[in-house]
Parts: sequence; structure tokens; C-alpha cells
Amino acid sequence: MKPFVTIKLLRFRLGLVSAILSVQISARAELKLPAIFGDNMVLQQQMRVPVWGWAAPGAEVKVTFGGQHKATRAAADGKWLVKLGKLKASFVPQSLVIESSETKTFTNILVGEVWLGSGQSNMEKPIGLQPGQKPVFNYEQELAAADYPNIRIFQVEKRLSAQPRLHLEKFHGWQECSSNALNSISFSAAAYFFGREIHTNLNVPVGLIESSWGGTRIEPWTPPVGFQSVPSLAQLHTPDFGTNRIPNTAPSVLYNAMIAPITGFALRGALWYQGEANRSDTNYDLKMSALVGGWRQLWNEGDFPFYFVQIAPFTYINNLATYSADTDPLPRFWVQQARAARQIKHAGMIVTTDLVDDLKDIHPRDKASVGHRLALLALDETYEKEVPSAGPAFERMNTVGNKAVLKFAHTHGGLVSKDGQPLTWFAIAGADGKFVPAEARIVAKNKIEVSAAGVDQPVAVRFAWDQLAQPNLCNGAGLPAEPFSTQFPVQR
Repeated sequence: MKPFVTIKLLRFRLGLVSAILSVQISARAELKLPAIFGDNMVLQQQMRVPVWGWAAPGAEVKVTFGGQHKATRAAADGKWLVKLGKLKASFVPQSLVIESSETKTFTNILVGEVWLGSGQSNMEKPIGLQPGQKPVFNYEQELAAADYPNIRIFQVEKRLSAQPRLHLEKFHGWQECSSNALNSISFSAAAYFFGREIHTNLNVPVGLIESSWGGTRIEPWTPPVGFQSVPSLAQLHTPDFGTNRIPNTAPSVLYNAMIAPITGFALRGALWYQGEANRSDTNYDLKMSALVGGWRQLWNEGDFPFYFVQIAPFTYINNLATYSADTDPLPRFWVQQARAARQIKHAGMIVTTDLVDDLKDIHPRDKASVGHRLALLALDETYEKEVPSAGPAFERMNTVGNKAVLKFAHTHGGLVSKDGQPLTWFAIAGADGKFVPAEARIVAKNKIEVSAAGVDQPVAVRFAWDQLAQPNLCNGAGLPAEPFSTQFPVQR
């Protein structure tokens, strides 16, 4: 009996292995594309558009779109890729057809501008109701007016991974923008308001991809190649978690699950709204360089535009009786964000000191203005519309007697007080290094004179150097001035 049982068992095992191999081969042979490709999507205009996926090894794959016909063969691992030639913006719905052992057809596709929005809870914040948060201003009217079928939205759901993923585990497919679409998936308000303005100004379709997660740090969003490009950060890598739960604070774990599967999808640029979780860092500008450099390297589209939001004033330190601006990390963090905006090619930052309605709410409600200012950066820098897109930025200081004379850049229309009142949130220090509130007055279109009683020899000036600072200095275009201290230059 034993030999018979052994032969029977062997045959059973061989049959099981054969069945498993058959399933695996069948799975590999199936024509697949990443989830970012789908009905209702927007393809990027004016650049070669990668289309990729998986098929049976060696199988021919044909891709047809907009009168273009491309063909290739799947590699030994089943991966295939073609690049469509440059496309023209179009409101006419078209179909993308991929043929191999089977045919996949994606319909209602437009061609226009595609942007990725990422970050933490202020990027995640929707227009409407969100547990524990107040809705954006005029949310009911904004949602009611959000019927833009030529804006398409795609949202990545929250997931973690210790290794880069080829596929999104969870996602909301491309949808035409409407009140119901925005509200049903709680799509990013900041990204929507940005996209709406790009759409209406350029008169082209717009695709918006949101991949965000509240409370997260920058490190989990950064790919390993990004860390490796910055010597002081090269030691950061994803730990080996084994069977342990993966925390959303570990390096690259959000990139692996929520960015890697869409990397390569043709886009114009990225928006970033994050920093609250990294507020105490002293090297955030370098981490920004790692994030942006890593994304750009893996996207292989060159130095695509990267625009981000300065984190807003907020009562991080509740005991104001013992609060000291000298030790508050927030103003120094603002300097690091400003450094990143200057040091990273084709990057820009919007200032938000005037957009806070409640200094005890870390989620300011005026996301329409955030989207508007991000759109100004894109319209000016990316689309070359020559519109004012930045507020006054400190350039240099000279002293004349007991006065410090400050020169500013980006003074479109001249420096002004937003409310017509004396300028606020200026402080000056003499030789003793102690800062005192100062009087500041505009003496030219691009210059401000700062002084204070008892400070005969000024050595330093700072502006909006406080977690609660909501100053009134802006330019003629109504854009607020960037916080600064002459002791902490923006350039490293």
C-alpha cells in the first residue's frame, strides 16, 4: 500500500503544481495596465505620453489613440511600454485602445493639463464636511457650482508598503468633476480650486490626481533615490518590518504604495501642501530637495514644476505666557520652506499668513485662495502668462543712522499696507541682540525703513517671526510678504 499511496500523493502534488503554474502563466498572460489608466482620464498635452502595462512575455501589444498607432512586444517579465507622440489639447472625448491577447478600451478621454496634488491634511481637506474639521468657506455654494465635466479627478486611497508597488491597492477611478464626485470621495479642496482656475484660464481640460494623507511627514513620501541624492540624508531607508505592522512615519512607505504605482503617468507638475508634521526639523529644505529630486528622477520628465504651500500660522505652543519667538521653531521652518523654493529648480511657494481665520484651527478654511495662489504660480512660471505670483521677499538690509532700510523683491505695484494701517509684526535688535517691536514705514516702492526707540545701532530685523503672525505688508497685487529674519538668510 505504501508505494501506491506515495505514487498517488506524488501525482496529486504534480497536478497541484501544474494547476498553480497554469494559473500563474494565465495571470502573466492577461493584458493589464496600471490603475491610473481608465475611462474619463485626461492625458497630458504637448509631451510624449507613456502608456505601459503587462502582457504575456514576447506578446505583441498595439496601442491606438487620437490617430496614432504604436506597437511593441512585452519583455521577458511581461512589461511593455510605448510612448504616444505629442498630443494637442482636446475637449473631444476619445478612446485609448490596447490590443494583445485581448483588447482593453478606455473611453471618454480628454487631452489637457495634468497635475498631482500631495501632502498631509491641508491637501487632503475637502470642500465639504469632514469629521473634526470645519468646511471651507461657502462650501455649499462651491459644491453646487462645481459642475466642470472637463475637469477630471482621480484619488488614491491611503495605503502603506515596505516595497515599491506596481499597482495601486485602492483608488477611486477617474471621474468627471461635479458636486457629487467631489463630495462622495472628499476630494482635495486646494487641488480642485487650483485645477478650476487652470481650466478656466487656459480653456483646456484638466486632470487632477490626489494622493495625500493627514498627519504624515515628508520622509514617507520620498523615494529611496531621493534620499540618496542628498548626502546628509542617504542613510534614510525603509526598515525591514518583517511581519510587523508598517507605521506611516517610516521613510518611503507612502511613496511605495501611493506614488510609485502612478510614477511615469505624464503630468505637467506637482502641488505639495505639507510641513506641519515636520515643523521642528532643521533640514526640511534638504528633505524637500530629496522629495522633489526623487520624484523627478523616477518620472523621467525633467525638472517638472513643483509648487507648494507655506504652512500657516497656528497656536502650536499654547502657553503664550512663556512663549518666545527666539525659540519657536515655526519661523525657522518658514525660512527652510523659502530656501527650498529658491534652491529647487522650477519650484515656488505661496505665503498663507493672511489666510487664517482661526489661529487655533490647523486647517484654515480659505482653500479657494490657496488654490488661486498656486494657480498664479503655475500661470506665471509654467504657462508664461506674466501675472504677479509672489509677495514681497526680503533681499538685503542697510543701516542709515538708527534706521534699518530693507529692500524687497516682488513688489508688483509697490509695497502697501493691506488694511491701510501702520505696518505690523516688525522687530529690530541692536548690539545687545534683543529684539523689540519696531515702527516700519514704506519709503519707496521696494523699500521699508525700520526703527525703534532705544535702538541706536540696528544689527538685525525680523518680520512675522511668530507663530501667531498675521502681518499686513503686501504688494500692489495683494500678495502677502514672506516672513524673514536678517539673522537667518534664505540662501544657505
